[in-house]
Amino acid sequence: MADVNITAALIGGAMIGFASVILLAFHGRIAGVSGILDGIFSHRSKREKLWRFTFVLGIVVGAHLYTFLRGTPPMQLQAERIPLLLAGLLVGFGTKLGSGCTSGHGVCGLARRSKRSLVETLTFMIVAMITVYLRRHISY
Repeated sequence: MADVNITAALIGGAMIGFASVILLAFHGRIAGVSGILDGIFSHRSKREKLWRFTFVLGIVVGAHLYTFLRGTPPMQLQAERIPLLLAGLLVGFGTKLGSGCTSGHGVCGLARRSKRSLVETLTFMIVAMITVYLRRHISY
């Protein structure tokens, strides 16, 4: 890994944890981003959809604001569109199959000592490691 900024990672992780605590403490909601995003497109009340949309918008705007304030150029993806689209669809399918994503299971579920979330998070991590290994060592 080149040029790792551990301070930014620690601050970012703390902010994710803090946001998760606030959402749970004040709204009784788990900060599982895939579930929040799914709720925007399901049959829910306008009020329910509004907080979900605002949450997702905050993630997008926050990332752009951070990039702007740091003066760093936008990230350049080094992937072709078709494999990237396929990867996104597989992630979405896996999220549905696993009943959540890394934010729901890895951040919130582990903090609640959920055994299911531990299994899910370990599965995510193992599959991610296998994927990185295959991408680096096996050309297609």
